[in-house]
Amino acid sequence: QVQLVESGGGLVQPGGSLRLSCAASGSIFNIYDMGWYRQAPEKQREFVAGITRGGGTSYVDSVKGRFTISRDNAKNTVYLQMNSLKPEDTAVYYCNANVKHTRWGPTTLYWGQGTQVTVSS
Repeated sequence: QVQLVESGGGLVQPGGSLRLSCAASGSIFNIYDMGWYRQAPEKQREFVAGITRGGGTSYVDSVKGRFTISRDNAKNTVYLQMNSLKPEDTAVYYCNANVKHTRWGPTTLYWGQGTQVTVSS
């Protein structure tokens, strides 16, 4: 019922920057929390950053001061600006969103398919 499509991944040198985008479409009344997670090879998926509808943010310690999460509620889109990238940031990055389909219904958590970020010289 809802699709999340990520874009903006790629190959970047250490110290470089990338901006990820995740656009939600489908049967959407409202979107509450949105977030970014990542999964490196042979590791568990980990939380990277989250943002409330009102703009409150949270980050994992390893990205504080380097990554910035933001959102555009009118476009149902969440962004992740990644600066000063390090090789250890290499992973598949996934976005998620808590979506209400109707005013009085429950929220449902949706995930995107992921976008690869590779930091290497």
